[in-house]
This record gives sequence, C-alpha cells and structure tokens, in this order.
Amino acid sequence: MTVRLAVKIDIDTLRGYLEGLPRLMDVLDEHNIKASVFFSMGPDNSGKAVRRIFRRGFITKMLRTKAPSAYGLKTMLYGTLLKAPMIVDAKPELPSEALKRGHECGIHAWDHVHWHDNLHRLTREEIREQFRLSMTLFEQVTGKRAKFCGAAGWQATSESLSVQDELGFTFCSDSRGRSPFRPVINGVTFRTPQIPSTLPTLDEVLGADGINSSNVNDYYMSLLHDGLNVHTIHTEMEGGAMFAAFSEFLKMCDDKGVEYVTLSEALSDEELRTCELVMSPIKGRAGLVATQGKEF
Repeated sequence: MTVRLAVKIDIDTLRGYLEGLPRLMDVLDEHNIKASVFFSMGPDNSGKAVRRIFRRGFITKMLRTKAPSAYGLKTMLYGTLLKAPMIVDAKPELPSEALKRGHECGIHAWDHVHWHDNLHRLTREEIREQFRLSMTLFEQVTGKRAKFCGAAGWQATSESLSVQDELGFTFCSDSRGRSPFRPVINGVTFRTPQIPSTLPTLDEVLGADGINSSNVNDYYMSLLHDGLNVHTIHTEMEGGAMFAAFSEFLKMCDDKGVEYVTLSEALSDEELRTCELVMSPIKGRAGLVATQGKEF
C-alpha cells in the first residue's frame, strides 16, 4: 500500500481567511497539492470563545499553543469588545480563487463559535438556518452549490446529521476517527458518509509531551501509515505562526513519496463502513468531539 494524505483546511477566523488561506494556497501550489477547504462563511465571533474558560483543559491549551500570538489580539476581541466582522464578505473572491486553483471547497460553519459551543442546544430548524445562511452565501460568491461540509469543532448531533441528509451533501467531515464510514447515532443510520480526521491537529500536540516547533514534523511523520491519512490544518496556525514548519512538513512528505488526495477522491477509493458516532474526549482538546466508534 501507499501512504495517502488528504489535506483538510479549516478556516475559523477573518485573519486566517485573509492572511493564512492565500499563504497556504501558494505553498500547496508549489507541491502540486489539491486540498479540501472548509470556509467559516459568516461572523468572526472568536472573542466569545472565552466562555470556554470553565471547560477542563481550555486554559492549558491556550497557554501551551500560545494562542494569543497565533490568533492576534483583535481576533480574540471580535464579538465582545470589537464588533464581529463578516469573514467571506471581507474578500468574497477568495472561495472562487481556491476553486480555480483546483481545491474542493465546502462549508465549515456560518458562525464558528456559535456552532462549536451551542450545537447540542439547537433545534433542527435552527441548524437548518445555519446551513441556509452558509450555503446561500457560498453560492452567491462562487456560483456553485456547496456539496460538503466539515463541522466546526468536530461537533455533530443526530439533528445536524439529519439536516445534512436533507441537503444531499456528498460527504461531511465532522468527526475524528480512522476511515470513511456511514454514521449511526442511537440506532439510526444516516446516509451522508463521514470522512474523519485521522491525525491530531497542531493545537492538540504542540507544547505537549515535549513536542515543539522543531520536532513536530518528526512526530507527524511517525504517525503516517499506509492507506488514508486525513490531516486537518488551520489557516490561523499552519497558515500563520507555524507556516515554516508546515512548509517543511510538505517537503518531508514529498521525500517519503506520499500520495496526495482530496477528501472526495478518498471517498471514492475507500471502503465505506457503518460505524457508531459518539461524543468522546480527544487528548489535547477541551470538551468532547464527534468520534468514530464501533463498527457494525
């Protein structure tokens, strides 16, 4: 078998959208890599994430990843002391540019913080409205219908999966796990396949267990295995403060002979299993995330 790597790009903030995304697209062009890009379409309410301060592990994560310097002071005040700016409206041509460069593009969220922190309290109608807002703007700026999504913070419920089925997405990437699967919650099997992130994210590993910017790539290379690996990166981290490290990671992958695929290509090539989707803790991340469970 061959090591296959899908690069999944999540855009959470205005800064990541305007600065990190163009930087990442340029370096991906240099390596002839087509990624799967997920856009937060609406307001940047990053400052409201301070409400997570009471979640176990949140403060520790913020300190060890040096989040204030990575995200910037303005970003950490948006939606509180500073008005929440609209992300895609700030430069509406960027999603189309990503498509022209050959990347596949979908929806991450309308309001990233709102979905991440409140999804489990939202009704189906409220969830449907979040998708409607995102999909309407996506179609306005690209002329194309969004065909897939990747939930903010890997947050999913039976209600959100039901709405995704209604919308007819080709796939969603809302979860963490080991391989593409059809999700089951409380005995209900949903139609829309899940393509989970298989590798830990940079903010989960940086500053933990002796991992730092100088050895993090060695750590990631040790995790790559034959078959599909899905690596979620963030425009605020790999496209920002950790850009040099990510650029070096791509060179190391080239040297290893890694084959790059998009998530759509991975779905067409992988056997689709039926597995439970459960909310579970992930090392290095505060709170619970949607995780691939037992196979049926």
